Amino acid sequence: MWLSPQISQTASLANSKAIALLTIRDLPKYEALLELARQYPDLNIQAVETCLMFLRTATDVYQVMDAHYAEHHLSMGKFMLLMLLRCSGDGLTPSECADRAGVTRGTITGLLKGLERAELIERLPHTSDRRRTIVRLTKQGWALLDNMLPQHFQFVTNLYSGLTQAEQQEFFSLLTKLMDNTRRIEHQTPDGYSCPDPKSADNTTN
Repeated sequence: MWLSPQISQTASLANSKAIALLTIRDLPKYEALLELARQYPDLNIQAVETCLMFLRTATDVYQVMDAHYAEHHLSMGKFMLLMLLRCSGDGLTPSECADRAGVTRGTITGLLKGLERAELIERLPHTSDRRRTIVRLTKQGWALLDNMLPQHFQFVTNLYSGLTQAEQQEFFSLLTKLMDNTRRIEHQTPDGYSCPDPKSADNTTN
């Protein structure tokens, strides 16, 4: 689905997807978790059940979305990159693509090569620096998105059709809290102290 590039985190999604696909199909019985809780007092049964359900659901969503993108001979990463270029106006440099997608230069290089082979993007000389290139959609790239997006947005609507508008808003709010907590844990040191987020660090010197 089309989300903010900073939320989508394409490269991280690829790694997370591989892990998610290894989750168990059937969730453990409450009794089994209760027995584990007796052995490990810090175990929060509700948190474990929620985590497993989240991973299980994420696996199913990935599989459904992979099939959706494959109908258009795309992957999630390629689709996200096409949408970045569509919204960019005059195009982006490869490094700007990587920064906005939140992925490494190596990951972007592979995605760009694949899209270039499919003639969906083109590289043009930079207007002010001939050592650099600008990546833009080709006519075929624009045509693919124009043809795909109505079906894509209907697909996303159907995916969440089981939730009311209020439930979707609440779900978004809860996911935002989970994302914030995940990032907080990511920047914690082994002794429990939080490291400053390099993206938000103040570069001002005294």
